[in-house]
Amino acid sequence: MESLEFAILNWIQVHLRCGFLDAVLPAVSWTANHGELWIILAAVLLLTRGQRKCGAAVACGLVLDLVSCNLLLKPLIGRARPFAVNTAVELLMKAPLDASFPSGHTAASFAAVFALKTAGSPLWKPALAVAIVIAFSRLYLYVHWPSDVLAGALLGAAVGWAGAKIVEKALEKRNAGR
Repeated sequence: MESLEFAILNWIQVHLRCGFLDAVLPAVSWTANHGELWIILAAVLLLTRGQRKCGAAVACGLVLDLVSCNLLLKPLIGRARPFAVNTAVELLMKAPLDASFPSGHTAASFAAVFALKTAGSPLWKPALAVAIVIAFSRLYLYVHWPSDVLAGALLGAAVGWAGAKIVEKALEKRNAGR
C-alpha cells in the first residue's frame, strides 16, 4: 500500500509541481492550519440572522472533528508523514509535528461541507470546492499520504453530518418545549 501511495505523491511532484502551485497551495493549506477558515465561517453564520442553524451545525461538526481526529485518532495511530519517510523531498512549508493519519485539514474541511449540506445551506457547494483544493494541497505539499486525505474526507463527512443532526435535534427539542 505504501508503494502505491508513494507512487501517487511522487507523480504529483514530477508532473504537477510548478511555480504557481508552489506559491498558492502553501497559502491555501495555511488557511486551514487549525480550522481557522471554517471556524470563521461558523462564526459569521452564527452572527447572521437566518443562518444561525447552519453556523451551529458547522461549529458542532468542527468540535466533533477536533475530538475524533486530533485528540483521538492522530495520537492513537501515530502514523509518520511521507516527508519523514522520503527525506529527499523539498518541503514548501514548515514540517508539521503531529501524526499524519487522518488529515486534519481535510477532515475539518469536509466536516464544514457536510454540516452545511445537511443543514440545507447552499454554501456547501463553494465550501466543497475549497475543501477539495485544501485536501489536494496536503498531497501536493507532501505532508499527507493519500489514505490520510481519504480518511480525513470520510471522517469529516461523518462528523459534519452528525454535527448538523445534533443541532437539528437540539432545535426540535427546544421548539417542542415552547
